[in-house]
Amino acid sequence: MAALGAGVEVDTVLSTPRVRPGGLLQGEVRFQGGSSDHKVDEITVDFTAVVEVEHGDSEHHVTYTFLRSRVSGPFELKAGEARTLPFSIPVPWETPVSAIGGHPLRGMRLGVATELALAGALDKGDLDPLHVEPLPEQGHLLAALDRMGFHFSRADLEKGTLRGSSMPFYQEIEYHAGPEWRRHFNQLELTFIAGPHSMDVILEADTRGGFLTSSHDVYNRFQVRYGNHPGAVEQSLRDGLAAMARNRGWF
Repeated sequence: MAALGAGVEVDTVLSTPRVRPGGLLQGEVRFQGGSSDHKVDEITVDFTAVVEVEHGDSEHHVTYTFLRSRVSGPFELKAGEARTLPFSIPVPWETPVSAIGGHPLRGMRLGVATELALAGALDKGDLDPLHVEPLPEQGHLLAALDRMGFHFSRADLEKGTLRGSSMPFYQEIEYHAGPEWRRHFNQLELTFIAGPHSMDVILEADTRGGFLTSSHDVYNRFQVRYGNHPGAVEQSLRDGLAAMARNRGWF
């Protein structure tokens, strides 16, 4: 519950605390008028994310709004009047994963903020955490990495727009290499660019240096169509890792 400067109280209640990319976020905004009448210009619900921004050798974090959904136009709010406004908002396909199996993904900070515009002045309500679970095919890939011995390290959002993406940032899910791949890679970073019918998977790994060679990053990108058999999804992942290892000259 957030008591705004005009005395209006706002509370956003999510009926779908966990969502998936391409799904719906549903809930309601509950608000009550203050000691006098107010004209509400609009109510919006924002999806926000904390993004890492690098400048030379330093970095800082910035909060981005990556979706703004208008859930109400102008209306008069009488003194002491209580109202409830339901909403249903499509979750963008490229929304980052922030929870797996109900557990928050370390390093991810996503939220839902409700904004009430009163006579030209903007007041934000409380920020509610947004828990985004992976799509089934994303889950197949993450489970395959676990089976292959990769160990989750952290996840973050980096400023920038990748080819095929419309977002001003992208997610990197970082792993320590498993036993099968440790002689090839130190770390692996995984990025999803999801759409309505398929998703692109981007792999980035830093190779181990060898005799008279230095370590460097190698990349692979492949597509996964929704509905593919989990075994086929895992094979695409293995093929991508093998291609990166060949690029280093190991195979």
